[in-house]
Amino acid sequence: QLQLVESGGGLVQPGGSLRLSCAADGFTLDYAVAWFRQALGKEREGISCITSYDETLNYADSVKGRFTVSRDDAKNTVFLQMNSLKPDDTAVYYCATDLGHYCPDNPVYYEYDYWGQGTQVTVSS
Repeated sequence: QLQLVESGGGLVQPGGSLRLSCAADGFTLDYAVAWFRQALGKEREGISCITSYDETLNYADSVKGRFTVSRDDAKNTVFLQMNSLKPDDTAVYYCATDLGHYCPDNPVYYEYDYWGQGTQVTVSS
């Protein structure tokens, strides 16, 4: 069974950094991977994506220049480095794949079949 396992969330002060990991369990993660987040009471939004060929896209203007997605194929893992965190970044973060190799122009959560369990990120002083 294909599984994505996330880790790295937690509580951080404004201005701090976190690195989220998304590891594949049971398959080789040589696919495009998208990161989504969902704040309390809000719709799940796509924020970043990385293709099988290491091309990256940031979808949300609010994270451009602060969040970086990368992958380490030797570790079968995709990362989301988050810097200069703000209270508005507080959300549950998810990684997902549709087993394709490219990232969409506009990711829609219901088009993804495989999801991590989510990891909570809380930015607060």
